[in-house]
Amino acid sequence: MSLTPSTMLELGTRAPDFDLPDAVLGGRCQLEGFDGAPVLVVMFLCNHCPFVIHVLDELDRLVSEYIAKGVAFVAINSNDVEAYPQDAPDRMRELALERQWQFPYLFDETQEVAKAYRAACTPDFFVFDSKRALVYRGRLDASRPETGIAPSGADLRAALDAALVGEKPAGEQHPSMGCNIKWRTGNEPEYFR
Repeated sequence: MSLTPSTMLELGTRAPDFDLPDAVLGGRCQLEGFDGAPVLVVMFLCNHCPFVIHVLDELDRLVSEYIAKGVAFVAINSNDVEAYPQDAPDRMRELALERQWQFPYLFDETQEVAKAYRAACTPDFFVFDSKRALVYRGRLDASRPETGIAPSGADLRAALDAALVGEKPAGEQHPSMGCNIKWRTGNEPEYFR
């Protein structure tokens, strides 16, 4: 397993726009569709990454808990599906239905949305406040597949709790660590090289 850290996009950055196909429900999903949510979490995920697989159960618990508090979630898969067919939209749909996800799972075929967010790895989490300014970016928690530490969602939970009451998350923000986004040959962003 290669280990790639997230780039830690500058706090305060406005959420980059997106208009992507929803692999589960069909149709398209745009950033503006989340305008009513007090907090938005944009997650870069994929199907095959062992770092994503490691956190799925905890992520499902966290999402269920915080959707009930009004937080909106959206997942984006930006991987090259020619090289990684297990991340193709039909397989994305299978995973989302199997896990009964309550959020859209979008396919970023051009990889331009990943570049706009400076996403580097899976999983990679971005929390935006009600004005869609970035207040948190980085890891779900300190667990990794090889550490033997069970996922708790501690870092992301603390960020969401703060954002829901209009505060900035306290303490140091740590980069996520995971598999690199599988860029198409020649499409790697400058920040990733």
